[in-house]
Parts: sequence; C-alpha cells; structure tokens
Amino acid sequence: MVAPALILMAGVAGYPVLYAIWLSLHQYSVITPGLSRSVGLNNYIEQLTSPAWWEAVGNTFLFTAISVPLELLIGIGMALLLNIAFRFRTLLRSVVLLPYAILTVVSAITWRTIFDPDLGLVSTMLSSLGLTDTGVVWLGQSGYAMTVVILADVWKTAPFVSLLVLAGLQVIPAELREASQIDGAGAFRHFRSITLPLLWPAIALAMIFRTLDALRVFDLPFVLTRGAYGTETMSVLAYQTLRGNQLIGEGSAVSILTFVFVMFVSFLYIRFAGGNIRSVVKGGSR
Repeated sequence: MVAPALILMAGVAGYPVLYAIWLSLHQYSVITPGLSRSVGLNNYIEQLTSPAWWEAVGNTFLFTAISVPLELLIGIGMALLLNIAFRFRTLLRSVVLLPYAILTVVSAITWRTIFDPDLGLVSTMLSSLGLTDTGVVWLGQSGYAMTVVILADVWKTAPFVSLLVLAGLQVIPAELREASQIDGAGAFRHFRSITLPLLWPAIALAMIFRTLDALRVFDLPFVLTRGAYGTETMSVLAYQTLRGNQLIGEGSAVSILTFVFVMFVSFLYIRFAGGNIRSVVKGGSR
C-alpha cells in the first residue's frame, strides 16, 4: 500500500543525491555537454585539504553555536510570556510570530538596510548618541558581518522556537502549578523543578530543528554578504564553487560533504535525544 509513495519519494529525494555523488566523482565540463572524466575521490581530497573548506566549516559551527542557544533562550522567554492569560494574548501571539512568517530573503534585505553604513537605523542611532561615527561598514568587516547575520537569524527564528515551546507548555497540567503553590513553592522553584523538566522534550525538539537548519544556512549570509568577511558557510561555499566558479565536480563534492556533516549531527541528536522526541509525540497524542 505504501510502495507508490515510497517509490515517488525515492525518485524525488534519492535521485538528486545519487546524481550529486556521481558528479562529485568526476570532472564535469560545462562547455562541452556530456564530456566528463572520472577522478575518483580527488575532489573530496582537494576540498578536505583546502583551507577554504575548513574556514567554511568553522564559520558554520560558529554561527550555529551562537545563534541556536540565543534562539532557545529568547524563544523560551517568549513562550512563557505568551502562556500567561491576559486580554490581548491572541494579538500578541500573532505579532510575535510575524518575523517567522516573513520570507528569509526579505528579512535579510531589511537587516541589510538597518545596518547601512550611512542611512541605516543602527548607524544613525549610535551616531546620535555619540558612540560612533557614521560610515561604519557593518557588513564589510570580519566579526561585525557575522554578528549581523546571527542577529538576523535570531530575530527571524526565535518565534519558531517559542511556538514549539508554547505547545509544550500547553500540555502541562494546571493542577501541578496549584499543587506547587499549596506546597509553598515560588515561581522560580516551580519553573526549575516542574515546568522545565516537563518542558525539556519540546526544548530538545526545537534545538534539533534549529541546529540542523543552522548547519545548512545559506540565504541569510548569501544575501547579506555573499559569504564575504568571515560569513561563508558550507552551503554558501558549495554554491560559490558550483555556480560561481562553474566547478561542477568540486561543488558537488562540497555539497556531499555538507550533507554528511548534517547527517552525522542528525544521527547524534537522534541517538541521544530520541527518547525526548518520542515523549513529545506521546504527550501530544494523549
């Protein structure tokens, strides 16, 4: 009964991966169609010994290591706020989720405008406060550029984390809060001893989604900086090699290496956090 769906999924998802693997093992000519020669693992060896690849790996993991914890902290705080009963809670929930609904490209262009060196909001505010002069090229300096990329990602995806955590808060029985209040537990003790342990499966699920998404980030650094000034991630390097330099074999090798990195991290998450994910599913089914 499920064979037609499996065949369709294998054709849609499996064929591009297999074709990319085939390309990564060849020197492929874009000038003469059909002209290619097998080079074995040379493309992979070339990338693994290239400083550009390891710099992209470092940039990707730096982006992930900073953006994901910030998104979790802000998302949990937003979820706790949205879980409180007050008059305009529904309206506030809609407003908070608005950044996640905006297209990533549009979000990146907006942040690029905000950090414009002359007319941007940030430069204007800092100049009016006397903290810096106008003309600071935020997206043209190493360190600053990565900071802007991280801020843009946190602004856009923290609402997604809050949505997952809020769903976890909704299934926590209200009787537990009443019982802890009767026992004399304060708000912090209730959160640390009751809410956080019960909320951990939802937090783990959000952390998995955001980490895997951050490891393959492409659109934000590409639109903001084109991967320059220390913001070139693995996905941006694959695009630049494949499309910018027209190196089909080498670019395919970078894509496969990126796929392997993300798959390895996925395996680690599923191996060590699989029980938490199953808890979320079981709790939702109840």
